[in-house]
Amino acid sequence: MKLSEIYHLAVEKGMEADPRGEERIKKILSDRKKEYEKMEDKEKNIFDVQKLSNPYDDTRILWGDPNIEVKKVLAGIDIGGEEILLADRLRERGEFIDLVISHHPEGFALAGLYGVMDLQEDVLYKLGVPINIAEGLMEPRIKEVERNMLPLNHNRAVDTARILNIPFLCVHTPADNMVVKFLEREFEEKKPETLGDIIDVLMEIPEYKKAAQLNAGPKCIVGCERNRAGKIFVDMTGGTSGSEESYEKLAEAGVGTIVGMHMGEKHRKEAEKHHINVVIAGHYASDSLGFNLFLDLLEKQNVKIESCSGLIRYSRL
Repeated sequence: MKLSEIYHLAVEKGMEADPRGEERIKKILSDRKKEYEKMEDKEKNIFDVQKLSNPYDDTRILWGDPNIEVKKVLAGIDIGGEEILLADRLRERGEFIDLVISHHPEGFALAGLYGVMDLQEDVLYKLGVPINIAEGLMEPRIKEVERNMLPLNHNRAVDTARILNIPFLCVHTPADNMVVKFLEREFEEKKPETLGDIIDVLMEIPEYKKAAQLNAGPKCIVGCERNRAGKIFVDMTGGTSGSEESYEKLAEAGVGTIVGMHMGEKHRKEAEKHHINVVIAGHYASDSLGFNLFLDLLEKQNVKIESCSGLIRYSRL
């Protein structure tokens, strides 16, 4: 596969699994095109035109010729300078790595992470939170994340890839969308009644079983295993954690249990305050599941996968 084909496949599959639905995605891209057409030349000169066809600001080719042929990739949850050096070392040993793929964004995709967080507004709306409230909750949080990105030296790993001429891609929200869709189907099919049942469903999935062996398996952090789950919200996409104030509105909308990748202490206390159960499935296990669903698509095209950096690789082929 060409690098460009891998990139476009990630975007395509991300949109197919997007909780907002096809029509909403089309509207977002259409609005971006209208805004672009109104821009002055000086604004167009710095505008990322990939935004016109890719709704995920955290998924980009960070370095490399889009037309290169890719036969083997080094894939990891986090790719920094050390993983880029690992790819170079493997090349020296004769194990040629054509492309390094990170799940978590780096470079200008990391700097633009806040740009995917409006996805959470639509998720809240689908759960029963009025859209005006969802947007009001998310706007200050999105701006906070944008400010938090400003001091980061976000291009370090990309510079290493540039100097060593190792192609570099990151695939974030598309993979997160895929894990949400996968788990929603699992819960819909198996209908777990309690938090313990939710954990049992997760433990049937290889990535979570392996994570448990590494002392990083699913855990209840609000509520206990005998608690009834009620309405389950799989909260694993949309860039990063949303607003702490959303839990009150989620409780009012009837959400009984959140199944998430991770949750900070302030968010946990708010969930507890509003009697929402929380099961933490595990960050790297959940990221691995979503990433694996994407990497399997590459493996179908005879691209070999070498895993590193926390990726629990499991092929479903």
